[in-house]
Amino acid sequence: MNEELEGAVCGIDGCAPGATQSFEPVAAASTTLDIEVISDAICPWCWVAKRRLGRALEALAPEIAASVTWRPFELNPDMPKSGLDRRVYRSAKFGSWQRSQALDAQVTAAGRPDGLVFNHDKMERTPNTFDAHRLIRLAGQESRQDAVVEGLFTAYFHEGRDVGEAAVLADVGAAAGLDRARILAMLASDEGRDEVRSELQRAGSLHVSGVPTVLVNGTPVFSGAIRTELMEAKLREAVSRMRR
Repeated sequence: MNEELEGAVCGIDGCAPGATQSFEPVAAASTTLDIEVISDAICPWCWVAKRRLGRALEALAPEIAASVTWRPFELNPDMPKSGLDRRVYRSAKFGSWQRSQALDAQVTAAGRPDGLVFNHDKMERTPNTFDAHRLIRLAGQESRQDAVVEGLFTAYFHEGRDVGEAAVLADVGAAAGLDRARILAMLASDEGRDEVRSELQRAGSLHVSGVPTVLVNGTPVFSGAIRTELMEAKLREAVSRMRR
């Protein structure tokens, strides 16, 4: 199999293994990478990519330093605030429940070598993720973003919890070291709404139609849950361009 076909992305039409998207070269002059990952809290391939990106960055260190910031994307931008029954929603989205289960099986198999356990049978609802992105934004302000993102993926894909519910988001944030009362107050207010909407618009302006998409110094360089060594190679290519 062509190694470039091993990546996978999620878009509004669903998630599937697919070709890696190509982007323009990075133009910058630093050996410290400012990495942004455009992702959704219910994107299964984004969880796989998170694991692989972590190992790629470990391979680059200490020669190349990097910071990682998670940015929002909505796979289901028209999802009702309360979410929908997952079986009903995905059966309609993909044409049948059997097709949905086949897609689930693909990502389950792909995540296993990375130590990820997907429990799709526990997942009863497809949530609206806007508030999850507000939580991720808050976590970024308090240097807890990686732990919150990991907690959201674990809560949804492994534990089957509804990450559209305020109580669940508060649990995830508190487990990552955020103040629970602070989280609930934020969710009960308009805090972060405009900022998340602005970042969603930015993703659109960058022509991001599937996630995960990884940016270096503001420029998209690859998308998809490609293999760790391919991520490392693409990041090294970005550094090489930056040093020219």
